[in-house]
Amino acid sequence: MKHEWRKKEKELYIPKTKPQQILIPEFNFFSIEGKGNPNSPFFSDFIGALYAFSYGIKMTLKKDPILNGYYDYTVYPLEGIWDISEKAKKEFDPSLPINKDELVFKLMIRQPNFVTKEYATKIIKQVKAKKQNPILELVKFEKNKEGNCLQMLHIGSYDDEATTFKIMEEYLENHNLKRVSKIHKEIYLSDFRKVPSEKLKTVLRFNIK
Repeated sequence: MKHEWRKKEKELYIPKTKPQQILIPEFNFFSIEGKGNPNSPFFSDFIGALYAFSYGIKMTLKKDPILNGYYDYTVYPLEGIWDISEKAKKEFDPSLPINKDELVFKLMIRQPNFVTKEYATKIIKQVKAKKQNPILELVKFEKNKEGNCLQMLHIGSYDDEATTFKIMEEYLENHNLKRVSKIHKEIYLSDFRKVPSEKLKTVLRFNIK
């Protein structure tokens, strides 16, 4: 039976519209780092590179399931870790909107635990040989452990996330918790190309202590 993250891993990917504490273990990811406005054309190219490797692994293993512990699965959703540049931090004014050109990000797509670094490296070489795209050179295979986090489901435009973050910050105050940094993760449950902005579903998550 196919492993579907929406059904099997609801706690990680389908939180409620209220803050939830959660411990995130270590997982495998394809990742790519960059800087700039996510509304720019280049951003879609970064996303495409991650999906090229992710589907490369899924479809190759489906034809030849050679890895121990293999099972069929649904490709995991796109995730993004967001920060701002050092320049933006020095000039930061909470009363003004953030200049999106100064955003710093790491986009990621999780891979099943049975995927080894050796196998991922093999697929990376195969995809690069077929596509000849310089952006593919930026993709890495890595492990990431988030640890103690607070998360909440945000419904609506990405530009309205501040409302949800405010609810999460209030939760921290009421439970004597602190946010580790202003860096946060977003997990995209909706396709922004097909879903109206007011109906977009995004998991917002950050580390706490």
